[in-house]
Amino acid sequence: MDRGLNELLKWGVENSAASRQPADPNDPSTVPPPTTRGLNEEALKALMGGPSDADMMKESMAALLSDEVDLENKMIAFDNFEQLVETIDNANNMEPLGLWTPLVGLLQHKEPDMRRMAAWCLGTAVQNNEKAQDKLLVLNALPTLVSLATTDSDVKVRRKAIYALSSGVRNYQPNMEEVMLHLPTEFKPAQHVDAGDMDAIDSIMNKLREAPV
Repeated sequence: MDRGLNELLKWGVENSAASRQPADPNDPSTVPPPTTRGLNEEALKALMGGPSDADMMKESMAALLSDEVDLENKMIAFDNFEQLVETIDNANNMEPLGLWTPLVGLLQHKEPDMRRMAAWCLGTAVQNNEKAQDKLLVLNALPTLVSLATTDSDVKVRRKAIYALSSGVRNYQPNMEEVMLHLPTEFKPAQHVDAGDMDAIDSIMNKLREAPV
């Protein structure tokens, strides 16, 4: 069952049960709860007939890939997409929706703003999410992010690529190892870096941020 509809059903059952309780103030066991669980966003969308998060993610990506959508509206689509993948459920839903490959592909777009936003969305999607972090490795996105972080002519693109790298390696050693393979020598620490060592990772990312463009 659709998650929003399921939440709506649960909400209806809970509130229906509460309304059937006799409200005798002298018998605390019969007084209905003072508050009932509110409807979440997905349930409200199901109730109102609005698009689901999955629908909005697919629509945003369609706009990003369309030659008929101008850059201004692509930025709006990217902003919507980035907000959606802040939630771990939506980030994990990118795989069944087939959104990872086109998003990674946009890292190499000719427009700097498109590269910037693609890196931003990736960094948000993989943050504290091992399943999503692994997609960066599987899709070979890390070498591209390293290249953007160290060689892109646009400083804003560099910053978001660094953000994506920072999110991608923390507490996920396979990604840490892959980044170390591609990171230019001047940014590599002398010692092995543990993906759980936040100070060591911060040191690397700060070096990248401080590098001249």
